[in-house]
Parts: sequence; structure tokens; C-alpha cells
Amino acid sequence: MKLRSTTILCVRHKNKVAIGGDGQVTFGDTILKMGAKKIRRIYDGNVLVGFAGASADALTLFEKFESKLDQFNGNLSRAAVDLAKDWRTDRYLRRLEAQLIVADKDKSFLISGTGDVVEPDDDIVALGSGGPYALAAARALVKHAKLSAEEIVKESLMIAGMICIYTNTSIKVEVL
Repeated sequence: MKLRSTTILCVRHKNKVAIGGDGQVTFGDTILKMGAKKIRRIYDGNVLVGFAGASADALTLFEKFESKLDQFNGNLSRAAVDLAKDWRTDRYLRRLEAQLIVADKDKSFLISGTGDVVEPDDDIVALGSGGPYALAAARALVKHAKLSAEEIVKESLMIAGMICIYTNTSIKVEVL
């Protein structure tokens, strides 16, 4: 699924994890909103979730994912795999058009409706139309700058916002 209209980036660096997203909401080639919040804290603030795709679909997935976390006592890996399995096989969920990045203090995953649960090799993962730009910037900053995870996410999203027409520079970041 090729998602346009946002950029979400997760960086795990120096014993912290940060997820950030831009605030732009587009409909076709029109900007509808500049300051949307696409990052959430769930499970008593212990898990960060970011989304790209249809907002209503993502909110449905947030709720479903949080119930999976409850079911598996906060085990992020099991909750992610079980959500992906349900998302792929459930007739209703299968129609949802979104992707999620989820992270706790130990792990990060990209979850998609095609059954993908991807844990990044280098502790950096991005999605959305500006995702490749933010990912490239974050990889360079992690390697060559003495920045925190939060600073890397902010700077990388700013770079993506200057390149991708579906991404703006109204950045929101959450850190664990």
C-alpha cells in the first residue's frame, strides 16, 4: 500500500525511543489541516503509536492494538503479531487503509494490513510519503551527530517536510 499524506518516524537512540509525525492532512492535492496529531501514547503511556493513512481507520487500529496489549499484558511483540494477523484475516479490518509504527521501551515495529510486522535492524523505521526522506536523514544523523532520539526525529521530519509535498513542518514528537 502506497500511503501519501504524512510522514511518521521512529528512532531508538541513546536508551530513548522517539516517534514523531508531521501535522499535514491532505485530500487529493488539497491541504485540509496543518496541525493534526498522528502520534499517540497508549497503554498507560508506556507505548507510542504513529499512523499514516486514513484517520478513522488508524483510530480503529489504535483501539484494536491497545486491546491486544491488554490481552497480552503489554507484550508489544505478541500484540503486534496478533493485530497483524487479525488485520489480514478479518473481513472488516482488511479494508482499513493505514499503517502503524508502535514502540515501547524495548522494541519498535511497523505493522501493516498485509500481515507485515517489521522490526527494523537499525532501530529506525519510517512510513508515509515522506518516510524515505526522514529515514535517510535519521540514519545520517544517528551516525554523524551527537543528538538525542527526539532531536534526530525532529530534524529528520523537518528535512522530509522540505522535500515531500504531503508532509509539513508542524512536527509532534513523543519520547519514552
